[in-house]
Amino acid sequence: MQIILLEKVVNLGVLGDIVKVKDGYARNFLIPQGKAKRATEANKAEFETRRAEFERAQAEKLAEAQGIAAKLEGHMVQVERKAGMDGRLFGSVGNADIADALKAQGFDIDRSAIRMPDGPIKQVGDVQVDIALHPDVIAPITVSVLGDQQ
Repeated sequence: MQIILLEKVVNLGVLGDIVKVKDGYARNFLIPQGKAKRATEANKAEFETRRAEFERAQAEKLAEAQGIAAKLEGHMVQVERKAGMDGRLFGSVGNADIADALKAQGFDIDRSAIRMPDGPIKQVGDVQVDIALHPDVIAPITVSVLGDQQ
């Protein structure tokens, strides 16, 4: 299916690109999320008339993401979990736990924006985690996992 991108999508294209993607990806993710429209002649014409509006909205999103990233830069989040004597956790710390800890500190970050390349944290200590606020803006934070030995 051919679609017109209404915003930048990682590994796919930028605003205004007409790309061919699998039908399910377009129908189930891109179109419902408002990231794309079908590439019909009517939609192409409508996109060209509203292009400046889409570019302005994308610039506002980028500026907002950069502002949040500046506040998050070098930020530390502490999460406490039960741990054994050797420092291994009983369970793990995932992106939902980090999102909850950030929410408690006043940052409303979606858990899908938290990038954990090594998977959930299973050890006591400090771990560097990236937060993808926008396709062009990634803010690194430090997650400090504290062991509670009871």
